Amino acid sequence: MPNLYPLIRPVLRRLAPETAHALTLRALEAGLGRFMTDRAARQPDPPMLAQRLWGLDFPNPVGLAAGFDKDARVPEALRSFGFGFVEIGTVTPRPQPGNPKPRLFRLEEEQAIVNRMGFNSGGLDAAVDRLERCRHTGIVGVNLGKNRDSSDAIADYAEGIRRASRVADYLVVNISSPNTPGLRDLQRRAALQSLLAPLLRDRDENRRPLPLLVKIAPDLTAEEREDIASVALAAGIDGLIVSNTSVGRPEGLVSPYAIESGGLSGRPLFAASTALLADMYRLTRGKLPLIGVGGVTSAAEAYQKLRAGASLVQLYTALVFAGPGLVTDIKKGLAELLRADGFTGVAEAVGAPAARFRNSSEAVAAADLPP
Repeated sequence: MPNLYPLIRPVLRRLAPETAHALTLRALEAGLGRFMTDRAARQPDPPMLAQRLWGLDFPNPVGLAAGFDKDARVPEALRSFGFGFVEIGTVTPRPQPGNPKPRLFRLEEEQAIVNRMGFNSGGLDAAVDRLERCRHTGIVGVNLGKNRDSSDAIADYAEGIRRASRVADYLVVNISSPNTPGLRDLQRRAALQSLLAPLLRDRDENRRPLPLLVKIAPDLTAEEREDIASVALAAGIDGLIVSNTSVGRPEGLVSPYAIESGGLSGRPLFAASTALLADMYRLTRGKLPLIGVGGVTSAAEAYQKLRAGASLVQLYTALVFAGPGLVTDIKKGLAELLRADGFTGVAEAVGAPAARFRNSSEAVAAADLPP
């Protein structure tokens, strides 16, 4: 079956980013995803990439981050690209349109995106209904948000937990988007303690008490990092996703869209998000599974996330610039890097000290890793 993506890509890049995204979703809904990958994407994953976390069997550690399929329209089509898991959302209890357009910008020179989408969502009813009608065979997480006009964040997230638990494999509490006013304040110690206690009770009372993770921002002070790690361990959540998009702008960005307000994702976020990942692994003493997100564009960068403490990695922005074939390339490269360093499984590399590595590429140099 031919891979037509190289022919489609130039057309998509000429369109406005949100238009191209909508067109891609429609194509996947129409069953055209099989024409966007080659045969390698449909081959079984190397057994050494598999691992078991939270009672779930991940065939490989490379997942799709939330944001692409906000309303659970095509999780199975996306999984066919070779992902080990797919995260839908962010979905809010009630439908909401999000922020005014334009709200999505490509930074071509930096292979980055700035977005201020604002949790545009069709609401929980529609997403849960789709997941119930189209039973998925792979691992699907549901990323939960609060409605912009809601005065009770706890109630919004609790509703998401109760309803999405019927159809999800794991749940994510998103308190780190920069595009919903006041949302990031929920990362502060007192607010986070007040939020997690009732949510975990709701989760535990459910017929299917799913793994519950929290997604955090990259723009955290040292004190905030310590507070989040302490509260997360004490509360008993199941993991952290590190990290969301950044309100910061690294030096050297040349794209005219760099000045747009919103969250930055993609290649420029890699260094900061990976440093935060290593910090959270240290602060949680390796007791809490972490998902590393931010700027992954290659196998070497995915491997560096693992070495910094991630059990799983996610990507999204890189697909815009490299296409779905990137997933297969990363998996193949990861297996090669693991073998070069003498590992028999991906879990062995998670947070491994720098001295443990013998043969891997200079692209994953030990200088950026915890001692």
